[in-house]
Amino acid sequence: MKWDRPILTDSGGFQVFSLGDLRTISEEGVEFKSHLDGSKHFFSPESVMETEEDLGADIIMAFDECCPYPSTYEYTKNSMERTTRWAKRCKEAHKNTEKQALFGIIQGGFYEDLRKQSAEDLIKLDLPGYAIGGISVGEPKEEFLKMLKYTTPLMPENKPRYLMGVGTPDYLIEAAIAGIDMCDCVLPTRIARNGTAMTSHGKVVVRNATYERDWGPLDPECDCYTCKNYTRAYIRHLIKANEILGVRLLSIHNLRFLTNLMEKVRIEIENDNLGTFREEFYKKYGYIK
Repeated sequence: MKWDRPILTDSGGFQVFSLGDLRTISEEGVEFKSHLDGSKHFFSPESVMETEEDLGADIIMAFDECCPYPSTYEYTKNSMERTTRWAKRCKEAHKNTEKQALFGIIQGGFYEDLRKQSAEDLIKLDLPGYAIGGISVGEPKEEFLKMLKYTTPLMPENKPRYLMGVGTPDYLIEAAIAGIDMCDCVLPTRIARNGTAMTSHGKVVVRNATYERDWGPLDPECDCYTCKNYTRAYIRHLIKANEILGVRLLSIHNLRFLTNLMEKVRIEIENDNLGTFREEFYKKYGYIK
């Protein structure tokens, strides 16, 4: 890849969750059918560890079960307890401990007592870092924030705190305020494929006709390669013509927008001004009318 910075690999737990009726979960692992050709595959904690070690990532995730929203208490409890047992098996199977940091994933759906139990059980394994999984799976924002604010303080302060599957600007800022250190999401490249850019004044759907003769950059306040060299009109042309360059240019911009946002967040944390920054950003981006 020629990427000389840290690499994180997920275990496949969320991907299995997204397959719905195509997978069968048991104590041993998960059997699922490929959505591409119908072929059968099996993931276990041990096989996932072998794959992640082969990939050579710096941070690797334990195999977990992600509950859909909503789920019953009984289903969520069984799922959470299985995730803990799988985490123990992952730790036992993980060999390359000097070069790879194995993170555990706190589950428990939207039940506070289950989240607390999951965190306590996983912390006993003394893993290098911990993640919050199973939120940002379609629940209302109020539910997301409630569980985020409840779960984060349960995690060790001296180890990385990772929130999985979060990539919108408001969720990233809320995560930082809650005490999260790391986030990840496919959002910036996914919406790029749909012709959408994140800008300092909100989303721009550049494929829309209004940008056909717009000779300005995607975001005048952005310093990325795309904004320095291409107009909205040209990028719209590329997207409408199904040229892959359009998707690449939007991806470059969206990724830079988010890294730039987090650079500002770190500065505001140092200045003890993150709350004020959040309000100003929300108004400018369009979250607050």
